[in-house]
Amino acid sequence: MTQHVPVLIVVVPLVAALLVPLVALRRIAWARAITLLALIGVIICSGMALSRALATGPLLYELGGWAPPWGIVYVLDPLSGGMALLIGIIAALVAIYTRPYLHGWSSSRAGIFLSLFLLLVTGLLGIVATGDLFNLYVFLEISSLAGYALLASGHIRSAVATFRYLIIGTIAATFYLLGVGYLYALTGSLNMADVATRLSDISQSGAFAVAITFIVLGLSIKAALFPLHGWLPDAYTYAPAPVIGFISAVMAKVSAYALFRVLYFVLRPAEPVSQVLTGLSWVAAIAILAGSLLAVAQRDVRRMLAYSSVSQMGYIFLGLALGTPTALKGALLHVLNHAIMKGCLFLAAGGVQWRTGSYRLEDFTGMSRRMPLTMAAIVLAAISMIGLPPTAGFFSKWYLIQGAIEAHAWVFVAVFVGSSLLSAAYFFRLIEWAYIREPVSPIPSISSPPRRELPLQMLVPIWTLAMGVLLLGLFNQSVVNGIIQYAIQPEGS
Repeated sequence: MTQHVPVLIVVVPLVAALLVPLVALRRIAWARAITLLALIGVIICSGMALSRALATGPLLYELGGWAPPWGIVYVLDPLSGGMALLIGIIAALVAIYTRPYLHGWSSSRAGIFLSLFLLLVTGLLGIVATGDLFNLYVFLEISSLAGYALLASGHIRSAVATFRYLIIGTIAATFYLLGVGYLYALTGSLNMADVATRLSDISQSGAFAVAITFIVLGLSIKAALFPLHGWLPDAYTYAPAPVIGFISAVMAKVSAYALFRVLYFVLRPAEPVSQVLTGLSWVAAIAILAGSLLAVAQRDVRRMLAYSSVSQMGYIFLGLALGTPTALKGALLHVLNHAIMKGCLFLAAGGVQWRTGSYRLEDFTGMSRRMPLTMAAIVLAAISMIGLPPTAGFFSKWYLIQGAIEAHAWVFVAVFVGSSLLSAAYFFRLIEWAYIREPVSPIPSISSPPRRELPLQMLVPIWTLAMGVLLLGLFNQSVVNGIIQYAIQPEGS
């Protein structure tokens, strides 16, 4: 069975996505069970793949028995296996969190919601597993289309924000496809490993530089890198909490992962890549500061978290652009850490809104007494976002700063430190409102008694992620020396 794992992690949620809306018409509880079982299957398959890849090397699966480069191949190495496991775990936690949120929805509407969620998971897992540049585009579009529908399923204003995202996302996908088209015209291949072996003859051509630029632009827009982030704040502000909890945690990170794969496993030997990375490093540095400054200016908590995500994606892209082994360690570790931290923050903030009907900073006053467990999870994730030890965020930022020092990029060291101080400003402001300030007037939607925590189905996912923030900090070396060390070996070898 192990040899089929690379394709099973894509097929299992895809089949479940087709079944769920039909089963939901009969009984929604069965649809929820199928959704959760499919995601547990993804976790098991990803865990098996990761264990096998660490022990014996990457797992390859040739679709239809066609050998590469003619056929599509799925590859699960320690990095892609770890990403698939991360997607599966967060998706399963969000599926559990979603149950109270969907209470009162019609069976057909809830079934379609769960089906779209599984399609989104399918697309993201396909991006992680594929070894084919065009197949990556296909999965990129599957995940995007499902994401558009999910984002538009909330407030009426979310439909307008999602339309903007659809337009920008289509432009991003077109850029990526144009870049892949140029590469295919130059190399005659779409297989990632095969393209990497054919670069020596075309690496100095102008068309190759254009191809790299289009690919980087497309994936940067998908990852909401400043100033290409225009769709993100409104989409994150008005969409349903479970949707944003998952998309903010995983979707942009998968785009960053795809960019890392293409740049360092496919295109890295070519000289024009270095020039693109130099420009990308300055864009990422601006993104870090701009996102942090915009977050400080917000009074809506979800909008604050959205701009914080813009800043944190800058961290990841700057680490990838610096390209030193330590910076790459920090960037890839921050992909994992930020997925856990931001997933926890958005789910917890969504829980507060589910109880109070508001995301306004002022309405968080006294929330530490009304929802102490939820606020404690927010505090733990916020401390990690700031970068205080021993939480996960400290260690990824530490590697990034070390990587900048190795590259003698002192301006970027100052950017990392300055952004952490700005993060402290807006997160400590939230903590102050929740723990220190007294409410001016009671919040109407919270009735007596004052303490009214979230249901267990929402608290368990939130606190699983919160504990992950702490455990990843304490045991970060296991992740770095195992999964991430493999990923940077091509750079260091």
